[in-house]
Amino acid sequence: MTKIPNRIYLTEDEMPTYYYNLRADMPDKPDPLLDPDTGAAVTVEDLHPIFCDALARQELDNKTPQIDIPEEVQAFYKKYRPSPLCRAYSLEKYLDTPAKIYYKFEGNNTSGSHKLNSAVAQVYYAKEEGVRRLTTETGAGQWGTALSEACAHFGLDLTVFMVKCSYEQKPFRKAIMETFKSRVVPSPSDTTAVGRQILAAHPGTSGSLGCAIAEAVEEAVQSEDTRYVLGSVLNQVVLHQSIVGLECEQAFAKIDDYPDTVIGCAGGGSNLGGIIAPFVRDKLQGKHQTDILAVEPASCPSMTRGRYAYDFCDTGHVTPLAKMYTVGADYMPAASHAGGLRFHGMSPIVSKLYHDGHMRAKSYRQTEIFEAAVLFAKLETILPAPESAHAIKAAIDEALYCKESGEAKTILFGLTGTGYFDMTAYAAYTNGTMTDYVPTDAELAVALEKLPLVPGQA
Repeated sequence: MTKIPNRIYLTEDEMPTYYYNLRADMPDKPDPLLDPDTGAAVTVEDLHPIFCDALARQELDNKTPQIDIPEEVQAFYKKYRPSPLCRAYSLEKYLDTPAKIYYKFEGNNTSGSHKLNSAVAQVYYAKEEGVRRLTTETGAGQWGTALSEACAHFGLDLTVFMVKCSYEQKPFRKAIMETFKSRVVPSPSDTTAVGRQILAAHPGTSGSLGCAIAEAVEEAVQSEDTRYVLGSVLNQVVLHQSIVGLECEQAFAKIDDYPDTVIGCAGGGSNLGGIIAPFVRDKLQGKHQTDILAVEPASCPSMTRGRYAYDFCDTGHVTPLAKMYTVGADYMPAASHAGGLRFHGMSPIVSKLYHDGHMRAKSYRQTEIFEAAVLFAKLETILPAPESAHAIKAAIDEALYCKESGEAKTILFGLTGTGYFDMTAYAAYTNGTMTDYVPTDAELAVALEKLPLVPGQA
C-alpha cells in the first residue's frame, strides 16, 4: 500500500473555479435578516448603504448552488492557493491512535490565515462598483491584515477598527496593516458616535468584535464612496470560504479517503462554514454521515451556552437583526488571547445547521487550547494561532476517543492560521501567568435579557 504523503497538493488547474453556496442545499434555510425598525425582511436595496451590490446579492441568495469566482480573483488566489491538506503523522504517533488526522493549512500568506480568501473577493467586487474606500473591524488582526493586503493590491483605502485588547496585545499586527497603508483605530474609540456611547456605558472596556463592527458600519454609511466589509459571520463570507472545503474534498479524492469527522474553530463562523460546506452537503443528501464539530472559547460560548434568537450583529445596534446563536450583543467577552473568536454571535448558516441537529459544538478554556497548541507546534513544526488551537484540541480529544474505541476514523480539522504574532499569549502560557475565564449563567443572562423584541421570539 502506497503511503499517503505528508502534504497533498492540488495543481493550480485543479483549484475550484466557483464558490459553493451551502444554503442552496439546506432543506430549511436560515431565517432572513430583519430591519430592526420595521421587522421586515431585509432586501438587496436595504443593504446598499453598507455593502456593494454584488455582495448584497450574495448575502441574500439562498438558491444559487455555485457562484463563479471572477478570473481576477482566481489569479490572486494562485499566489498562495491551492493550500495543502496535511497528514499529522507525528501527532498520530505521539497519541498512539488508530485515527488518521489531517489538517487544512491556511497560513501560507502574509495575513497568516484563511481570511485572505474572502478579503480578495470583497475588495474585487467593491472596486468593480467604483468604491474607493472600505471600513472594517478586526479581532486578532488576521482579517485586518488580509484586507489590507487586498486593498493595497486593488488600490482602495482602508480603515480598520481593531478590538482594543488585540490592538494592545499585538502591536506588530498593527504595524503590518500600516505597512500596507491602512489606518488602524483601537475600538471602541472616540472617533465615532457609537464608540463614544460604548465607552460611556463600559468605561475601560477591552472591546469586542461587536463594538468594532458598529464603529466600522457607522463610518461607512457616512460617505457615498465608502462601503463596509466583514471578515466573518455573513453569508457572503461563508460562501467565499467554501473554497477551503472544496479543496479538501478534491484532495481526499486523490488519496481515496473521506473524513468521518470535520472540526473547525468557531468565532463568527467563516472558517467553520467554509471547511464543512461540501461535507455538510453530502450529509444532507444522505451520501455520508460525517460528524461536524464546532469548537469555541469557554469565555464566549455562543453555541454551547447561548440562545438561538434574533440579535444585532454589533454592540452599537446599527446592523440588521440576524437569527443566530448569541450570548447577546451587549455581552463584553473577557480579554482572551483568541481575539478572532471574541464575537457574541454565530453565522446564521452555522447556527441553523446546529439548531437542526446537523452538527455539534463544544468549548474549551484558553489554557487547555494553548497546551494543545504547544504540543502541536513541537510535533508538526507549525505554531498555530490561538483560534486554530481550539480545533487542534478537539482533534486530539477525538483521536484519543478512537484510541479507546479502536476506531480508525479519518479526522479533518482546519488549521486556519499561524500564531507568530501571538507571542505575548504564548509567553503568558509558558511562564504560567495565563488565566481562564468562564462566565457565570448570571453574567450571560444580563446580556441575553436585552435581546431585541421580535414577533414570535420568546
